[in-house]
Amino acid sequence: MPLHLLKLCVGAESIEDLEAWIAENLASKAARGQPAEQAHTTRMVPTRTSELLEGGSLYWVVKGEVACRQVLTGIRPFVDGDGIRRCHLVLDPVVHRVEPRPNRPFQGWRYLADKDVPPDIAAGRDAPLFPDELRRELRSLGLL
Repeated sequence: MPLHLLKLCVGAESIEDLEAWIAENLASKAARGQPAEQAHTTRMVPTRTSELLEGGSLYWVVKGEVACRQVLTGIRPFVDGDGIRRCHLVLDPVVHRVEPRPNRPFQGWRYLADKDVPPDIAAGRDAPLFPDELRRELRSLGLL
């Protein structure tokens, strides 16, 4: 059974912001002749890498909600220029929307068991009826 990670998507106002940042980052790497690979750098190195790489994803918390995920394709520990251990979480650049679920802020990342992940929203068929911001507002008013 795969294991997943949960992480705050700091700086993104929406899933569209995250997707735009990914596209810009990949284009920038391609323009510099680097491999077009998306990697997120984190300070802590997961110890349960084999479980994470058996189909695990990185679930992003955007504006207080678990909103989307990206499939983990690799985990590469390294030591930075200051001698600090860090890790590149290598991700599939495709962002999958999930059924939104509130989540409180936290630091770093957390493991997320497969039984606790929100279900994906199928593209088109189960697409949200409202934009993310409006949906959050309606939920805060108790209307969703």
